[in-house]
Amino acid sequence: MRTIAVVVEEGVEAFGLGCLVEVWAEPYHPEDDNPVFDFRLCSSTPGTVRGRTLELTVEESLDWAAGADLVAITPASQDSRPPSAAVTELLQHADGRGADVLAHCSAVFALGEAGLLDGRGCTTHWRFAAQLAQQFPDADVRPDVLYVHDGNVLTGAGSAASLDASLHLMRDRFGARHANAAARRIVVPPHRDGGQAQFIAAPVREVEAETFGPLLDWIAAHLAERLDVPSLARRAMMSERTFARRFRDETGSTPHAWVTGQRVQRAEELLETSSLSVEEVARAVGFGNAATLRAHFGRVRGISPAIYRQRFSRTTGASV
Repeated sequence: MRTIAVVVEEGVEAFGLGCLVEVWAEPYHPEDDNPVFDFRLCSSTPGTVRGRTLELTVEESLDWAAGADLVAITPASQDSRPPSAAVTELLQHADGRGADVLAHCSAVFALGEAGLLDGRGCTTHWRFAAQLAQQFPDADVRPDVLYVHDGNVLTGAGSAASLDASLHLMRDRFGARHANAAARRIVVPPHRDGGQAQFIAAPVREVEAETFGPLLDWIAAHLAERLDVPSLARRAMMSERTFARRFRDETGSTPHAWVTGQRVQRAEELLETSSLSVEEVARAVGFGNAATLRAHFGRVRGISPAIYRQRFSRTTGASV
């Protein structure tokens, strides 16, 4: 069982804390009987901790966090206040023993105070990026991305980006099966690339249920079929130009990019749970051959399908 410690201090932001709780606090995978995560809130002052809009009881001290596999720091409303010496020591100790460390928004400054950003790529909310770069000149601050994963340190932009960062970390450490289950539970996309921009040119809209909802479900169930714009436009009863435009407007992605993402996601699940060869997986998800699967998989995940299977497969005798 992996231990997850979320450090909360006075002034904790409710939404940022809630995002971490939603991803990590569920101990069970829907298909497993044994708990996967032991999730606990910790504080340098256990007891009643007051945030801007909430009051909660924290039972664990930082001593419990000192041995956790993941130490996550939550942002507080008092943005400019440096972390306590105890939190700084905890972060340094976690980094030294190779534990994963996660922070987002203004909490990233705590990592800087502990020296964890020196020589590392990192990000924070765009409002704080210039201040972070000025305060920690040895950090490689990337102000226009959702999250950055550098070694065992993962930093995210705003509070909502902590969902993406957490799902990325869960996928990287425990595989797509766990990350996808968590994403389905909290109804968010299972993967958004960390390099995606923080800035959104237009308001994000829900997918139109009557137009694209059923179509997206159909695509996910027919990934092995031909799924180009002409065939999808015919199914949606639109012209190709109208379909491509409305698909991007409603999903924020091109049809090709969305289908490719779904195929990679399904390939992950098959690599984890089946004994199909990489060539067979490629055909099953619509990539046609192993070379095409390797190219797309490597671009999206940064590793080959074979290495992914070695890390996350729960079957024996699977062919690579």
